[in-house]
Amino acid sequence: MTLLHGSCLCGGVAFRAPTPSLWVAHCHCSMCRRAHGAPVVTWVGLRAASVQIDDGGEHLTWYASSPGAERGFCSRCGSPMFFRAERWPGELHIARALFQGEVDRAPQLHVFWDTHVDWLALGEDGLKRVGDPKD
Repeated sequence: MTLLHGSCLCGGVAFRAPTPSLWVAHCHCSMCRRAHGAPVVTWVGLRAASVQIDDGGEHLTWYASSPGAERGFCSRCGSPMFFRAERWPGELHIARALFQGEVDRAPQLHVFWDTHVDWLALGEDGLKRVGDPKD
């Protein structure tokens, strides 16, 4: 077992979680794009109960981004960090870019591919491209 760790830009919100992760995927949904200001967001899915978050009780803020879903961000530096939803009970999704070093797996697929932007050219990476990951 390896301990994964990372933090927001200012270090005000840090996290630790043991491996194994559940999955790693590139998300192309419009909500992730707008929340991160990016054409795609890579998420690491983890068991929520195994993730330890340290924010000193003051910087982690949760925003109800849609019914049954919340996004966590650092209120000091603004880094978008976490996603949790009733649709995926028991999971916490953490933005891959926030991890220090490697995680235990490479991205496995593109989700919400049906809503990807056409202004970002992605090479053929061999990963499965699915619309709604619940399909």
